[in-house]
Amino acid sequence: MNILIVKTSAIGDVTHTLPALNALRRQFPKAHIVWLVEEASSEILKGHHALDRVLKCRRKQWIKEFSQPRSFFKILKEIHNFIKTLRDTEYDLVIDFQGLLKSGIWVFFSRGKRKVGFGPGMDHAEHSYIFLNERVPAVSMEHHAVNRELMLLCAIGIPCSKIEFGFPINTFDREKIKNLLQSYMISEADRVVAINPMARWDTKLWQSRKFAQVADRICGKGFKVCFTGAKDDIDEIEKILSFMTHAAVNLAGKTSLKTLAALYEKAELVLTTDTGPMHIAAAINTPVVALFGPTAPWRTGPFGAGHQVVRVKMDCSPCFKRFCPATACMKDITVDMVMEKIEKILSTDN
Repeated sequence: MNILIVKTSAIGDVTHTLPALNALRRQFPKAHIVWLVEEASSEILKGHHALDRVLKCRRKQWIKEFSQPRSFFKILKEIHNFIKTLRDTEYDLVIDFQGLLKSGIWVFFSRGKRKVGFGPGMDHAEHSYIFLNERVPAVSMEHHAVNRELMLLCAIGIPCSKIEFGFPINTFDREKIKNLLQSYMISEADRVVAINPMARWDTKLWQSRKFAQVADRICGKGFKVCFTGAKDDIDEIEKILSFMTHAAVNLAGKTSLKTLAALYEKAELVLTTDTGPMHIAAAINTPVVALFGPTAPWRTGPFGAGHQVVRVKMDCSPCFKRFCPATACMKDITVDMVMEKIEKILSTDN
């Protein structure tokens, strides 16, 4: 049996779909399971025990290069070759877990007997269901994203009682992060707290000075604090460090998704905004303290037990807006509110 999963992005969305992958593997232990994913999130899937093949789509790079005259025909050829690769297998089951136009197009091009996904009624579906030949009735968006994926499988007769991520971290990843930390004089015996302060949406950001105050208080408890982020976040994290009185480490741009996961695996706690790394930490069962403002933690918060969400109740939240002139939902979160949640986890660990 051949199965194609279509979940192209982003980091959190792909992580949310790992339990569905494991459910498919349990139901079809001998199946050949393939996952179509965009390049930026593909590393999450590399080496996953339940997966046989990863099809990496360079959609964002194609869009970026398409406007360049010299690249036009090169990109067209690359897209053509990717479609040929996608169609080199006839799938018994194609599942669109993304439910967007960009995923629906790949479902259309795939050779699948059953093309399954949610039908009309899902938020932001962009009419992607027109590419399906088997439409599952829409479910409420108020369910957590992980559960929505599993509800899709349950609707087509695949048991989903067990939730397992199986995030693939190997010995190489652990050794690499061990060496990186040692270069900053952090040993295996040191107790580490990771802080991921950045996010794609401006409305999800918390004040830099507050992150600095929290980090100082964590350092004062004897922990080593490591800030994580992308290369683009280096300067902003350096700004946070400049507000601190204790020393902390800026690992922005120095980790892959796998070594980031290995760092979070070592950490006793991850403090984070609502962003992809939050879901990686939750998937490997590291306790998370998550700051939420414009989004809904019951939909996309850290999945599982033992996590803590810091959120100020406001009439306008969640608004799901990327831009807001006030952002009071984040600004009104205090350092003491965050420390209360952190201490709750750390005291439990002790």
